[in-house]
Amino acid sequence: MLLALLLLAAGIGMRTPTPSDEPRFALVAHQMVASGNWLIPHRGSDWYSDKPPTFMAMQAASHALTGDWRVAFLLPSLLASLGTLWLVYDLGRRLWNHRAGMWAALALLCTVQFVFQAKRGQIDPTVTFFVTAANAGLLRHFLLGPDRRALWFGCFAAGLGVITKGVGVLAFLMLVPWLLARRYRWQGLSTAPERIATWLVAALAFLAAIACWLLPLAFYLHAHDSIAARDYVSDIFVNQTLHRYVHPWNSFQPPWFYLEVIFTSWLPLSLALPGLLPAWRQRLREHDARFLLPLAWSVLVIVFFSLTRAKRDVYIMPALPLLALCAGPFLRDILQRRWAQWLALAFVLALAVPALALGLLGMLHPTAWTRHFVEARQLGDHASSLWIACIVIGIWMGLCIAACRLRRAGMALLAGLAGLWLAWGLWVAPLLARASSQAPLVQRVEQTIGPDAELALVAWKEELPLAFQRKVTDFGFVTPWHEQLAAAIRWQQQSPAHRWVLVLSDVMAPCIDKAATLDMGITSGRDWRLYRLDAVAPSCRGGVVPVGDVEDWGGIDKRR
Repeated sequence: MLLALLLLAAGIGMRTPTPSDEPRFALVAHQMVASGNWLIPHRGSDWYSDKPPTFMAMQAASHALTGDWRVAFLLPSLLASLGTLWLVYDLGRRLWNHRAGMWAALALLCTVQFVFQAKRGQIDPTVTFFVTAANAGLLRHFLLGPDRRALWFGCFAAGLGVITKGVGVLAFLMLVPWLLARRYRWQGLSTAPERIATWLVAALAFLAAIACWLLPLAFYLHAHDSIAARDYVSDIFVNQTLHRYVHPWNSFQPPWFYLEVIFTSWLPLSLALPGLLPAWRQRLREHDARFLLPLAWSVLVIVFFSLTRAKRDVYIMPALPLLALCAGPFLRDILQRRWAQWLALAFVLALAVPALALGLLGMLHPTAWTRHFVEARQLGDHASSLWIACIVIGIWMGLCIAACRLRRAGMALLAGLAGLWLAWGLWVAPLLARASSQAPLVQRVEQTIGPDAELALVAWKEELPLAFQRKVTDFGFVTPWHEQLAAAIRWQQQSPAHRWVLVLSDVMAPCIDKAATLDMGITSGRDWRLYRLDAVAPSCRGGVVPVGDVEDWGGIDKRR
C-alpha cells in the first residue's frame, strides 16, 4: 500500500485539469462550492445532466478539506484506487491466502489502465471502487458466508455506484453465476440456506444508497419545478442511461473493441494469459466456485458493454480488479517460467526503446513529426524537457533490464513501471498540463479589459472558466453557438462600454467584424477573439443572428 500510495499520488497538486473530461468535472465541482448547491450540478448556466452529482460532490468535499483545487480534483481518484487495491488484496487473502492477495493487488497496480486512470480526475476509478466493493460484499457472502453484513455492505456500495455513474447495478450480475453454481453444486459455496429477510434487507440497503440522492432531488425538483428541471430529469434518467445504451450518438467501435483493450490497456497482466487460461480452465473443471463467480461476472460485464455500439476503454474497467483477483494464486508460478520471464523483459524493452529513441530524435534530429507533436501540444520552449524525460525513462528501463536480467524479470517489470509512473506524475503530466494551460490566454484578456469590466464567453470549453479568477457570464454550453452569440450581443447592448465577449473565431461570421476584434491568440488549437459591441454588424444588433449549419459554425461539434 505504501508503494501504491507513492506511485498513484506522485504529481498530485502539480497540475491543473486537462481535457477532455477533467475540466468538466472540476468546473461542476467549482460551481458546487461557489453556489452552495451540491444537489443539482451546473456546467456554466446549464444544468449538468450527463452524470449524477456524487463524484463532483466528492471533489468539492476534497476542496473543503484541502483548500487546493489542484489536489482536490485528483483526490477522489487516488483514494478510490487505493481502496480498490485494498479490497482486491483482502478478498484474495480471504479466498486463498496472504500471498495470493498480495500478487493480485500487485498485478492490478502494474496494469496500465488502472494506474493511468488513478492519476486522472475522472469518474471511472470511483465507479470501479464502488463496483469492486459491491462484488467483495457479494463474494464474501456467497463463498465465505453466510456473511449478511458483507452482503448488505455490498448492496449499499452497488447503490452508491448507481448514483455515481449508473453502472453500479451491474454488480448484481454476480447472481447469475452464483445461481448456476448452486444449481450444479459447485465447491466452495456457502451451504447456509438463504433467508428472504436477508435479501429484503439487502434490497433496502441498495435502495437506501440510491435514496441518498433521489429523495433530496425529488424534494428540490418539486419545490423548483420548471422546464429546466423536467429536462434534467428526462435527460439523466432516460437519455443518458437507456437511450445512450440502445441508441448511442458517439464513441462507435466494432464488437471486438474490448479484446483490443484487454490486450493493450490491460498490459502487462494480459501477458500472463497464456499461463492463466489453462489454470482457470482446470479450476473450472474442478467446479471451484471461487473462480467461477468472479470470472463469469467479468465476462458478463464485457459482453454487456460489447452489445452496444458506443464503446470506451474505461467502460469495462470495473471488470479488471476481479480478473486480477483470479490471477493472484498463479502469478508467482507463472513468473518462474522461462516464456513469462522473456515476455516481461520484452515488455519493458518495448517501452524503453521507443522512449529513448523518441527523446534522442527530438533532442538531436527533430523531424516533421516531432515538430508537429510539439506544435500541437503548444510545448514551445518546454519541448526539450519532454525529450529529456523520454531519455531518462528509456535509460531507467534499460538499467532495470540489465540489473535484473532474466532470473528476476518480475522485479525488472515492477521497477521499470514504477520509474515510468513516477516520471509521468512528477515530470511529464505537469509539463503537458502547463504547456496547454489557458493561463496565458486569461492573462492577455485580463490585461486588455481591466479589473472593472465584465466578461462573457461564447462557444467555450470547460477548461476556460476554470482559468479565470473573476466571475464570467455564459449563455449555456450545449446551447447552439449562434444562440449563444445572439444572447451575448443582447447582453452587451445593456452596457456597451463595460462588457466584453471572448469568442471562438469560427463563430463570428457574419455578425462580428474580425478587423474590429482583438486577437487573443491560439490555445489548444482554438483561435480566440475579444470584442466589444462596436465590432457587431448593424444587421445583428438586437441579437438577430442567422442560423447556420454545422459547417457554418466552424465544423466543430458543440457538445465536444
